[in-house]
Amino acid sequence: MATKHDDERNSRADRQRGITLLEAIVVVAVIAIAATSAAPSFTDLLDARRLDGAATRLAADVQFVRNEALARNRSLRLSFHTGADATCWIVHTGNAADCDCANGDVVCSGSARAIKGVVLPSAERVSVAANVSAIVFDPLHGTSTPTGTLRLEGAHGRAIHHVVNVVGRVRSCTPGGAVVGYPSC
Repeated sequence: MATKHDDERNSRADRQRGITLLEAIVVVAVIAIAATSAAPSFTDLLDARRLDGAATRLAADVQFVRNEALARNRSLRLSFHTGADATCWIVHTGNAADCDCANGDVVCSGSARAIKGVVLPSAERVSVAANVSAIVFDPLHGTSTPTGTLRLEGAHGRAIHHVVNVVGRVRSCTPGGAVVGYPSC
């Protein structure tokens, strides 16, 4: 037989099935604080991934243009362009000035033909620059002229350099050890 004391305990348990408004507000506040403290780290991680992805793609494209020049038995060029809203590199035939990445699109004039182009919009926070306007890859010997340093620059001063030697090989490094996974320049 149930006593009065058992009935009170059962009725209190029935009333405490949900959460109170105060408990819900505390949980939401804790989640908001955790999310805002993690946001800068997440942004840094995304910036680092974008820089590393662009660097990997550029190193692969240097090898691509070298191999394509040999396969097509034709000189090919890797050109670099900087605009107000984007930077790019283009694998193409013709002269360096024949192709550009105007308005986010690769455009070639005259007899020049674009084989491949990569446009890096300013919104991605990664840009490409080089100490040469273009590198020509020779189909007969597989050499590249001139040699050059290709710089991918990301947010917060991080950079990855690709040094292209005369035989078209790439050595990658980062100034001051700023990017994990790359040797220091």
